[in-house]
Amino acid sequence: MRDFGYVKRFEKLGFGLFVHFGLYSITGKGEWIYSHLSEREREKYFALPAKFRVKANWAKELARAAKNAGGRYITLTARHHDGFSLYDTCGLNDFDAPHSAAGRDLVREFTDACREQGIVPFFYHTLLDWHHPDYNQNFPAYLDYLIESVQLLCENYGKIGGIWFDGMWDKPNENWQEDRLYSVIRARQPEAMIINNTGLSALGKVGHFELDSVTFERGNPRFVDRSDRPRAGEMCQVLNDHWGYAKGDCNYKSVKELIENLVDCRYCNCNFLLNTGPKGNGSLNGTDAALLSEIGKWVRANKGFFYEAKSSDLQCEGGLALTDGKYDYIAVKDVQMQADANVTIWEKHREIVLPGTVKIKSACWLDSGEKIAVENNRFAVKPFPYGTSLSVRVAKLEREK
Repeated sequence: MRDFGYVKRFEKLGFGLFVHFGLYSITGKGEWIYSHLSEREREKYFALPAKFRVKANWAKELARAAKNAGGRYITLTARHHDGFSLYDTCGLNDFDAPHSAAGRDLVREFTDACREQGIVPFFYHTLLDWHHPDYNQNFPAYLDYLIESVQLLCENYGKIGGIWFDGMWDKPNENWQEDRLYSVIRARQPEAMIINNTGLSALGKVGHFELDSVTFERGNPRFVDRSDRPRAGEMCQVLNDHWGYAKGDCNYKSVKELIENLVDCRYCNCNFLLNTGPKGNGSLNGTDAALLSEIGKWVRANKGFFYEAKSSDLQCEGGLALTDGKYDYIAVKDVQMQADANVTIWEKHREIVLPGTVKIKSACWLDSGEKIAVENNRFAVKPFPYGTSLSVRVAKLEREK
């Protein structure tokens, strides 16, 4: 019988960083900017490799930022829709980082930096391609090129966590030869997660049998269909509106919303993949770096409980119930800090109601260790002490056996 243990290990990673980085990063106008250009402007776009200068320590800074945020894996755009590869394509073409001003295999630097920090490297790889002529002129030949490209990623960078495909929705009526594509990965990286993004048009759809995780985008994770085999779920989210760096995008989400996204994902037994778009030289945008750092504060304050946590059978009122198999956790949103009534807003008398059939042996607030008094299977939601405000507060419960 097939061993799906690698899927369970992926689920325990819990939280990852999505990284959209490529030629489009130079423009500062987002990862889809090529599709918005005129024909003349597109010719100039494909000359951008001459300007693609990436600083030496970009990958190390990225891996440290992910670790500081609490991320356990990074999914990097090894090749995005413009067809430019951050890895050495070994003669398949010269539209890659080694032939750019960077002059280096950036994927190798990425995988090395991840392993130094104990981060699992994943690769995003486009399926559609705006640069390769065979994509629209000779699709079977293009698939040969695509599969040879994926084979390089599976063979040249050591053990990887998985490959995250995107773009099959661009040609829904074509034969993408998925059996052949996925078999290349299985033969060389048998424990790699194979993920194929369904886009916003088919959130959570279960596709080919070999796919190990369904995808959700920009909010609203849901419980995953695991009726035929073990299968994970993953929701990717942007910090602002663009996946690739866009200097004109200031529509950022709050730290509160992002932490709630993380908790919602774990409640639905899904991973949370949070995106950042580095600048053209590989540096993280300052706002992105700050938001990731703030999320890391919450992760550390709550002891990283969510890595092992899944939805619990505890049907409580007032919060989301999760469990790691030993303890139950109640995640409560919109918890304010305790302060004078003239300077803060606090909804008094909030409480958590547990099922009458459950007996609680002990309870405490995870961030402080302060004991919680549970009476008649109810307990009050205590605000954060003044000087602290983490938005989502987590209660740790131990049941009587």
